[in-house]
Amino acid sequence: MTDPNKPNPLLELLVTLVIPSLILMKLSGPESLGAAGALLLALAFPLGWGARDFIARRKLNLFAALGLVSILLTGGIGLLQLDTQWLAIKEAAIPGLLGLVVAISAHTRYPLVRVLLFTPALMDVERIQSALDQRGNRAAFEARLRTATWMLAGSFFFSAVMNYGLATWIVVSPAGSAAFNEELGRLTLLSYPMIALPSMLIMMLALYYLARTIHALAGLKLTEALKH
Repeated sequence: MTDPNKPNPLLELLVTLVIPSLILMKLSGPESLGAAGALLLALAFPLGWGARDFIARRKLNLFAALGLVSILLTGGIGLLQLDTQWLAIKEAAIPGLLGLVVAISAHTRYPLVRVLLFTPALMDVERIQSALDQRGNRAAFEARLRTATWMLAGSFFFSAVMNYGLATWIVVSPAGSAAFNEELGRLTLLSYPMIALPSMLIMMLALYYLARTIHALAGLKLTEALKH
């Protein structure tokens, strides 16, 4: 039976990306909602989706929370009419800080790859660890986890650099203007194929590396290692 609380990726993409972008690009003129009205309406969609997801799941997702913070900061920059350079800094800061936290975790006992990829929600962790112990490969596996953590950190650093460059290139009009909203809408649409997809590809490579590591050190195929 389908879980009604399970997120629908296409619907989420429509509500949080496509509709807000279209509102910003098409309804920001003085003859429609105006710059401030269109910005508030566009922000309401991802904020509403985030609140709905929180109510349905009854738990706070770190990345969803950071996404909501990013939305609020974008709204603040637009409504307060701050220098657009702050938008570029904001776009780079959140993935950059995430990358830094992930990279630092690679030097601790708890690399964040355990939260993002090697997690009981995705992997049969107990079975994998038991197989590693039987082969005496636990220490070698921990070293490979640190390498996978660096790969994940690299995906966030890539996103930070691309976010900054794309925001600087596209958003050049004063905050609070209709042109600013239209450029923000284009930035939102372009950020998905130009930033999110390559970052996702890097994360998939990290998952592939982890799967190869599990096969080499634990003797388990990916289908055996995944949580069923």
